[in-house]
Amino acid sequence: MQHAVRSRGAIRSAPTPVPRPRTRRVTSLMDADALRVLHRAARILLDDLPDLTDRLVAVLQEQEPAYRAAMAGDPTATWQEAHRSLRHSVHSLLDPRSARDAARRCSWRVGATRAEQGLPLDALLHAFRLGGSLVWQRLVEETSRTAPEDVRLLVHVAADVWNFVDEHCTLVADAYRQVEWQVNRRRENRARLLAAALLDGSSRIADLPETAQALDLPEHGRYVVVAVAAGHPARCAVARASAVPDGWRVHWHAGVDVDHGIVLVGDDGLPEPAPRPADLAQGVRIGVGSPVEGLAAVGDARRLADTALSICPASGGTVRLADHLPAALVVSSPELGRSLAERVLGPLLRLEPGDRDVLLDTLTTWLACDGSAQRAGEQLYCHRNTVLNRLRRCEQLTGRSLARPADVVEVSLALTAHRLLRD
Repeated sequence: MQHAVRSRGAIRSAPTPVPRPRTRRVTSLMDADALRVLHRAARILLDDLPDLTDRLVAVLQEQEPAYRAAMAGDPTATWQEAHRSLRHSVHSLLDPRSARDAARRCSWRVGATRAEQGLPLDALLHAFRLGGSLVWQRLVEETSRTAPEDVRLLVHVAADVWNFVDEHCTLVADAYRQVEWQVNRRRENRARLLAAALLDGSSRIADLPETAQALDLPEHGRYVVVAVAAGHPARCAVARASAVPDGWRVHWHAGVDVDHGIVLVGDDGLPEPAPRPADLAQGVRIGVGSPVEGLAAVGDARRLADTALSICPASGGTVRLADHLPAALVVSSPELGRSLAERVLGPLLRLEPGDRDVLLDTLTTWLACDGSAQRAGEQLYCHRNTVLNRLRRCEQLTGRSLARPADVVEVSLALTAHRLLRD
């Protein structure tokens, strides 16, 4: 809304790449007459500034929905802003040299303030140009009313007036973008802090409404946390897209080694991750936790996701906690898991490496084949009797019977603990 004019010898618009050479001026007398007409009309505008402000505010309310909303909340602030801006503009018409800096400061403050408030930049620039049009219109009206024969002289200052309007539009836009960047940076940092507190379980109940707004997630909803470990940022981006398909509301929180996604889910939970390109699948690990209710429980959901991730093999893959609860129990209490592995498998683990590995592989494969020696032999490329002989030796070393369900459970958990918790 800043508008000012200077004589052709005083005003300079924004720098141009290649200034055009100017010929010697021969219209100085006409310029002086034009400035005299301009100053006469500007003094009238200065005396009638409240009415000029009312007209500008009315136009903004009619044409700009963003300003209409702002005025609904605080009409006085908008009117005062417009009044200050117009006052600096009209003073610039009368004394461009001394009024220039104050006018620029006013425009900068308007741009910065409106950026803080979130008013769209397009609406702000439209308001400045509307103000320029209104001032120019009133200058012409007053000159036509008091001295119609002098209206033609205003054409000699029109370009300078609009150059000045453009200069202040540029100034406002620069201030707006600078403050907008700062506001966005603060907002992102705040959202990151709130998400971190939510994930580590230290978020306060009083902060949950702000957290919900900052993360664009409802405070009361059903959530799953997804943990992604991929190493390279490019691989991590692909893993994120694979773990949480498009269309799901999710907030990603990037960590040093692991990224966590807070996913809003329905009763059916999160779908299976989409296939990843073969060259990016290797080494990409995804852990999917179990659902929890409400943002307040996201810290628990993150721990469940981390547990699922810890079960994931180093070669890569996706582990859903609900499908690996026995393994989750083991890794959730590593000391007990190691004790179990030593208690059940200790004699077997102290064999020579070659002998030990053959027995462990046979026992693991037999369990994976649901206790079928025939199928285990096919996978191990040996006869079923060889499998049975190895299993009998395992029973002798561990003191557990593979025909007793309770012993099978104990052996299975011990094998899981040995696989997941080995140093």
